[in-house]
Amino acid sequence: MSGTSLDGLDLCLLNFSYISPEEIQYQMVKTFCVEYDEHWLQKLKHAHQLSAEELIELHHAYGQYIGEQINGFLSNHSGKVDFVSSHGHTVFHNPQQHISLQIGHGAYIANTCKLPVVCDFRTGDIALQGQGAPLVPIGDQLLFGDYDACLNLGGFANISFQQNRQSIAFDICPVNIVLNALMQPLGKAYDHNGSTAAGGNVHPKLLAELNQLEYYHQTPPKSLGREWVAEHISPILAVDLPTKDILATFTLHAAQQITSVINANQIKSILITGGGAHNKHLITLLQQNSNAQIITADPQLIDYKEALIFALLGLLRILGLPNTLPSVTGATKPLSSGAIYLPTDYTQL
Repeated sequence: MSGTSLDGLDLCLLNFSYISPEEIQYQMVKTFCVEYDEHWLQKLKHAHQLSAEELIELHHAYGQYIGEQINGFLSNHSGKVDFVSSHGHTVFHNPQQHISLQIGHGAYIANTCKLPVVCDFRTGDIALQGQGAPLVPIGDQLLFGDYDACLNLGGFANISFQQNRQSIAFDICPVNIVLNALMQPLGKAYDHNGSTAAGGNVHPKLLAELNQLEYYHQTPPKSLGREWVAEHISPILAVDLPTKDILATFTLHAAQQITSVINANQIKSILITGGGAHNKHLITLLQQNSNAQIITADPQLIDYKEALIFALLGLLRILGLPNTLPSVTGATKPLSSGAIYLPTDYTQL
């Protein structure tokens, strides 16, 4: 999968042991992140500005690119691979308008790497009046149920937990999609360890304006996309302040929104993954503002948990089992979501 923070294409080779619908075990065989070169970085970064024709062309080309990267990733693997599960890269996500587009066409992936492909996981849920997000919570429930909650710190912070025997999950606030964008004019891809933010000063007025945004007072199901950031966050951050101060303020804002959710739901233990788990300053702020036990996963799981779970969603789709949670997405019913593409010379799944 490829996240909104554009740090690269995450590839994860897994063995699953399907024991029952409630018990699935996994083993990570190997993982790798393909960092985008400048060509793909710019293509994906500006994909939302393309014409319809140009976007379709990119959708196909990026699918072929994913297939090529899979071929390279598997070149030294001698075992059988059953299928590819691809989230793709999100260009649009505006569930209020029933819009969500992840590019990387499955037909191009399938015919490039000669394997069945499961992709387009969100559209089916949206067709049932859901948000098409978040989809990771079913994986949290099946694979990481020992924790009270799971928190992913990626482009956005999203959380999942159980409440009255029902799964609750939603996007809390933007994180790396904003922090990374603030660092880029400084010639850096991200704020390493959060050190730039740690060296800045928090501006109370700016912090208060961020914390007052209407989204934070809405009840789930709810999810965020790049469009919301452009409309609501970017204008607030267009202030005449040193970048390190804006970073300091926004990092604290993210920590406050996250810990507000943790504390309000009396979460006692929380597993943290995603690129933001490497941000030591952000993790420290979470620890300072929450009574929960903050557990950062091992480095491999931090970086590849979402890829792992989308592989699981693909497995459930292949088995014809539900891979969405209506209590999370707001859809009218659960479904086995995802489109399946077969290479032209494939005979059986």
